[in-house]
Amino acid sequence: MEYRRLGKTGYNVSIIGFGGIPIQQNTQEEADLLIKTCISQGINFIDTARGYTVSEELIGNALKKMNAKDIYIATKTMGRTYEAAKKDFEISYKNLGRETIDLYQFHNIAKIEDYNTVMGENGAMKFFKEMQKKGYIREIGLSSHSADLMNIALDSGEFSTMQFPINAVESQGFPLIEKAKKFDIGTIAMKPIAGGVLMNHGKESLKYILENKNLDVAIPGMWSLDEVMTNTSIGNNFIPLSDEEKAELLEEAKSLGTDFCRRCNYCQPCRVGINISQMFTLDLYKTKYNLVDWAEARYDTEKVKADECIKCGDCESRCPYHLPIINKLEGVSERFEGAR
Repeated sequence: MEYRRLGKTGYNVSIIGFGGIPIQQNTQEEADLLIKTCISQGINFIDTARGYTVSEELIGNALKKMNAKDIYIATKTMGRTYEAAKKDFEISYKNLGRETIDLYQFHNIAKIEDYNTVMGENGAMKFFKEMQKKGYIREIGLSSHSADLMNIALDSGEFSTMQFPINAVESQGFPLIEKAKKFDIGTIAMKPIAGGVLMNHGKESLKYILENKNLDVAIPGMWSLDEVMTNTSIGNNFIPLSDEEKAELLEEAKSLGTDFCRRCNYCQPCRVGINISQMFTLDLYKTKYNLVDWAEARYDTEKVKADECIKCGDCESRCPYHLPIINKLEGVSERFEGAR
């Protein structure tokens, strides 16, 4: 496995890390095997979050059974105030079962108002620094989907790492990681396969961003052993893209535009129980990848379908990409329900 220095943290991390969102759907037994396989293939950086339901607990339990110590664990809090961050940290600390959390991050800072709260007198940063001084947190980072916000954070000098969407579709991350490197801030690529929509060129998408030496680690979300083996094969035998592979990848990326779901699931929960990202994924399979019968069969198994949207708007207010989710669900309904 190829390793790179994660900025001023000094951590020597695998260029392929483990993204902890999809593991929520695994059993503990499955998670144990998944994490064990990741480590055996050279992964030593694992990213999770308090907001990923049982992800921290599954990962923590797996690592305890393995007595795995030479692994860097990163987690996050949506807490913006001192007390909210304290509450989240206590749960994360228990779930992960480690003496020190290697990287504790502010999760999805999207608005300047949130940033100002975090950095304010009774903000979460005050709690972070107290825990860092006591040795419970080693390094402090943040994640965001806003380039403007990330620029402000990089200029502050307060953070050891940055986590941002970087893939063949979303090029706004490349100037940010170049800037971060000048400040010796570690760079972490979330959504390296654009939330899975670059499924035809997943390996190529990882290679594409990792060819950029300003990037330290990519954290594709993984829940199956096949995904682990496919993704780690890139880090274990890194071969740059050929001109043909790069052209094909960029052609697919161009065809997607920007109006697509990255499956971050920040839009959830839905008041009526619609699995929003699943609706968009099945629609993608049907309309782009020509898996019509498969997509329709899977759609039929969903307990709550797209046409049951009550247009409350909760999901749209939480989407970091400001997608018109209500209109998009109407389109899904028309394509699936209208085909009957």
